Amino acid sequence: MPPASAPPRAVALAWVVTALAWGLASPPAAALPSLADIRAAHRPSDITLLDRHGTPVQTLRLDSTARRLPWVPLQDLSPALLQAIVLSEDQRFWQHSGVDWQGVARSAWANLLNTRTQGASTLTMQLAGLIDEGLARPAGGRSVPQKIGQALTATQLEASWRKADILEAYLNAVPFRGELVGVGALSQTLFNKHPSGLDAFEAAIAAALVRSPSSAPERVAERACGVLRLQRLDCTGVAGLTHAALARRGGMPLGEQLAPHFARQVLKADGPARQHSTLDAPLQRTALAALRQQLAELSGRNVEDGAIVVLDNATGAVLAWVGSSGAFSDAPQVDGVLARRQPGSTLKPFVYGLAIEQKLITPATL
Repeated sequence: MPPASAPPRAVALAWVVTALAWGLASPPAAALPSLADIRAAHRPSDITLLDRHGTPVQTLRLDSTARRLPWVPLQDLSPALLQAIVLSEDQRFWQHSGVDWQGVARSAWANLLNTRTQGASTLTMQLAGLIDEGLARPAGGRSVPQKIGQALTATQLEASWRKADILEAYLNAVPFRGELVGVGALSQTLFNKHPSGLDAFEAAIAAALVRSPSSAPERVAERACGVLRLQRLDCTGVAGLTHAALARRGGMPLGEQLAPHFARQVLKADGPARQHSTLDAPLQRTALAALRQQLAELSGRNVEDGAIVVLDNATGAVLAWVGSSGAFSDAPQVDGVLARRQPGSTLKPFVYGLAIEQKLITPATL
C-alpha cells in the first residue's frame, strides 16, 4: 500500500497497480473468443459480387455506419506497417505477457512527478477493449474496474492466442480516422492501395493515426516523423504525403466495377464478404462495350443512354445486366433495366402479334 503522505494521483495509481496484480492472479472470469470467432464476426461494409466463375465484377458499400473492408490476414500486411505499429504503440509487444509492467512503472513515476501523463496500454490491452464492448474506452476515459478488466483480458489473450494472431486481429479492428476501421479501409481510402503495399512513410502515418485519429494534418505528420526517426529514417516529404492522404475521400473500390445495378439487386448486407452470382464476366464486359459503342454511333440523335439484359434461355439466369453506360451517362445510378419509360414503338410487335393470333389482321394487312 502507498504511504499516507503520497500525492493523491500517486495513491490512485498505486491502488490500480495493486488491483491489477490481484486481478491477474485470479482465475479467468469467462472464456475468450478465438481468432476464428473474431474473423467470423467481422462484417465488412463493402461486399464483392463474383460471377459464376468466381471472378470479382463489382464491390458495393452496404453499411454506411463505418468503412470496414474484408479481413486482411497477417501475411498480407506490409512488414513496414507491422514495424511502425509496434514501435509506435507497444515497443515491448514481443516480450510482455499482455501487461507491460515496465510501462506501468514509467507511467506511475511520471504521474508521481506531475510530468506529462504517460499511458501504459499495450496492443493486447487495446485489442481487449476492441473485442469486448464492456471494456471499450468511454469519452471520459476508463474507470479503475475497466482498466483492471482490460489488463486481465489482455493476459488471458496472451495465454491462449499467438502474438501474430493478436497483431492481426488488432490491425483489422482498430479505428483510424473518421469512419475508417481496420487497415484495409485505411489503406484503400487514404493511399489507394492494398495493405500489403504500404511503404515506410505510409505505415508511419497509419501508426500516427492510431494514436491521434482526429488530429490536424500537421500533428499527424509530426507523430509520423517520430515513428520514422525510431527507425532511423529521414522525414523529408512526410508532411506533404500526410496532407495529401488526409485530404482524400473514399473513391471507387479497387478492381473492376462492371455490374453496379445488378449488384444492388442481389447482394445481401448480412451475407459473406464475397457473394456468387449467375453473371458471366466476359459477357458482361462485351455487353457494356457494345452499349457504349452503340451510344457513340448514335451521338447527336438525342440518344442519351441504354441498358442490356442477357438471359440464359434454358434457365432464365441473368448472364449480363448493364443498367447504364456508366461514366458516359448523365444519370449513371439509374438502372435502365428496371426504370419505367414510354414504351414507344416497342409495343407494336406485341400488338400486331396479338391481332394476328386473333385473326383480326394478316401479315399482308397495311
